[in-house]
Amino acid sequence: MSDDSSSGPGAAKGTKELGGVKAAFLSLVSVSGIYFVLPVVAALLVYWVVGVFLGWPHARIVTWLNESISAQFFYMTLAQIFTLGAIYFLLRRFGWTLRTIGLTRPKWHNFLTGVVATVPYLVLYVILIRVVTALVPGFDVDQRQEIGFENASTTLQLAMTFVSLVILPPIVEEITMRGFLYTGLRKWLPRVLAAILVSGLFGAAHLAEGGDVGPLWIGALDTFALSLVLISLREITGNLWAGITLHMLKNGVAFVILFTSFVR
Repeated sequence: MSDDSSSGPGAAKGTKELGGVKAAFLSLVSVSGIYFVLPVVAALLVYWVVGVFLGWPHARIVTWLNESISAQFFYMTLAQIFTLGAIYFLLRRFGWTLRTIGLTRPKWHNFLTGVVATVPYLVLYVILIRVVTALVPGFDVDQRQEIGFENASTTLQLAMTFVSLVILPPIVEEITMRGFLYTGLRKWLPRVLAAILVSGLFGAAHLAEGGDVGPLWIGALDTFALSLVLISLREITGNLWAGITLHMLKNGVAFVILFTSFVR
């Protein structure tokens, strides 16, 4: 694992490094708040800015947010910026550095490791699918994921969609979940328990992507498996770069599959 020294960027000078059960509890509470509160704040801010400066009525703003690719891109970017800002603020309060959460200088073999890790991820995912379908008859493995951006068709719209789905989430989610949260839980809990807890929360955070159909259980299972491998990469390499690489590859493949009809 990486050096947990509290000197360096990301920590307030002279701040005592937070550890133990307090670090575990506060990191868990903080990340829960980030995932459930900041997206709402970002949406309300976008709604307020559009309403005030453009004078649009409520119905028009809601339609714009739901159907406009640029609106979804703006919202996603703003939410990710808020998340990174919150993590940076928390690092200073906890007396941690960027190195503490695995943001060290990347090396080329980190990226290669992330590519190779697609194999254990797929193997673990298939195993979990087989186990769950055997235990839960009728488990829907073909449930559709509601990720927005369905109307993307032009090159610019596809570019904004690519950034919103393939570039930003892997970076921000790895820093938040496998970086900040996992580090906090590892200050008190055993690695296996911390890994399961982080992965369970990460999977649960994707349940809402089932949309009106209901919880996206297949998505939660997929991201749970992915998170276990991502945490293993964090432990093996001591940083987040291999995990970010694998996460981007996974999202990139999904992007090509979902939007292939647009690029033909």
